[in-house]
Amino acid sequence: MRVAPAAVSAMMPAWISRERVVMAVTAPQALIETLERLVAFDTVSAASNLALVDYVEDLARTAGAVTDRITPEEGKAALWITLGPPEGRGYVLSGHSDVVPARGQPWTSEPFRLAARDGRLYGRGTSDMKGFVAVCLALMPEMAAARLARPIHIALSYDEEVGCLGVRPLIARMRERGIQPLGCFVGEPTGMEVVVGHKGKAAARVTFRGRACHSALAPQGVNAVEYAARFIDHVRLTAEALARDGARDSLYDVPHTTGLCSVVRGGSALNIVPDRCDVEFEYRAIAADDAGGLAAAAIAFATDVLGAEMASRDPACGVAVKPLIDYPGLERDPASDLAVLAKRLAGGEGHGKVSFGTEAGLFEAMGGVPSVVVGPGSIARAHRADEYIEPAELDACADFVRGLIAASR
Repeated sequence: MRVAPAAVSAMMPAWISRERVVMAVTAPQALIETLERLVAFDTVSAASNLALVDYVEDLARTAGAVTDRITPEEGKAALWITLGPPEGRGYVLSGHSDVVPARGQPWTSEPFRLAARDGRLYGRGTSDMKGFVAVCLALMPEMAAARLARPIHIALSYDEEVGCLGVRPLIARMRERGIQPLGCFVGEPTGMEVVVGHKGKAAARVTFRGRACHSALAPQGVNAVEYAARFIDHVRLTAEALARDGARDSLYDVPHTTGLCSVVRGGSALNIVPDRCDVEFEYRAIAADDAGGLAAAAIAFATDVLGAEMASRDPACGVAVKPLIDYPGLERDPASDLAVLAKRLAGGEGHGKVSFGTEAGLFEAMGGVPSVVVGPGSIARAHRADEYIEPAELDACADFVRGLIAASR
């Protein structure tokens, strides 16, 4: 239900400056207040998300939902919420609770306090992706009142931003319970455009262990930085070949597989041959390529070629590898039942693909659940200072979820 512009001022919480809110704001008070509460939880991945999960679980139980908390590690929890009949095959609305850090960014307001300016709602996670979660939670009473014939599940994960970690035990619990949903809508910010594909990613840290000595005696040392530079060049040349000659998918903004080294740490002083250098690298692959395979080939070059050469000069030297991130891509037929339903609920016929990763690929690969990505906000605002969402975007997401409620009756 859309709220008439004249009613907006009366509906907005007191903490919003009514003078600065444009008349296009229509999001209901309950939705905005839910978003305010979610933003107030500092759920960066290094912190616990338990206070937020407590809040969400209380909301769900108050709405009459059945909840299942998954706590595979201290200080973290995922939450599976079910409204409607517990049996039968329904749909999943999936979001993550964590956000990226705001420290050091030039915010013009407190990042963990929702602020309204010029018709926008500012705060860390508003677009990525507490806005979507707020919509799902605010509409739980409507789900409970709808006498659903099919269940609607809300899946709330953690640590998505550091490798899609928290959704894995959640999907495992779903499978243990024998739940096999018809489909999953992952609410990452897409401007409510239906996304049928995203790239897979593999990333690792390669540590080069050399032998230090005075730079005046450089040939007697084993220069870890220089070996790391050869590895970096290997990744660069592979990425350039993929960009030049590799497979293409025109639905992506970057239509080919990419690779890069993004973090390098090494050396201690100008006059010391460095004995250590860490390099973090990644590949993001379209469906025609294999990010894991590309990463494995780069690691093999590091260990079998560079590491072996270093060890031949000094057996104490060599290469160590630590995997960082590995998640599958998503490739859903835009004519599939789920994609067609998503486009109908979103009110359009278009679809696209995104280069950033989501939990949708894991729902498909681990859980066998057909998935698409569709949510309010923009990825261009995510991870930046003054992240925001527009109330009209929340309204559009609410319309989508209400359509899902109607389709589940």
